[in-house]
Amino acid sequence: MCSGASRKEEREVEADGAVPEKEERREPSLMHPLRRRRSYVPPEDLQSCLESHVREVFGPSVPEDWQQAPLQEKRLKHRLLARLAAELGHAVPNSQLHRMRCAGDVLGFYCTPVRDSTKIDELAAAELPPNLKIIWQQ
Repeated sequence: MCSGASRKEEREVEADGAVPEKEERREPSLMHPLRRRRSYVPPEDLQSCLESHVREVFGPSVPEDWQQAPLQEKRLKHRLLARLAAELGHAVPNSQLHRMRCAGDVLGFYCTPVRDSTKIDELAAAELPPNLKIIWQQ
């Protein structure tokens, strides 16, 4: 009997605590999303920078054409890509690591500029008609 009485009391407490107060209806608002900066512009001296990193990491085993240096040894591949990511502020995403088979592949990746903008950013930057305004709530 004692357990039944305590269960009834628990239900009453839950029922008392579970009664929600009426919430005010709010107008939907646009919240400006936090901007992630992922844009990347290759530096002018990219090729010489990459070549020097390849020669430092691989040492005397670098072929005459440094772009043909294989990235088969995972430890050396990681060391090279980590150095480049730190220096250039742009890392090879995990989904593309398997494509990096030689230094030339890494050069191809880092030669490609990345433009980072969302549709919302493009809308905000566009000239809108005078009857249309976007107001970001802070």
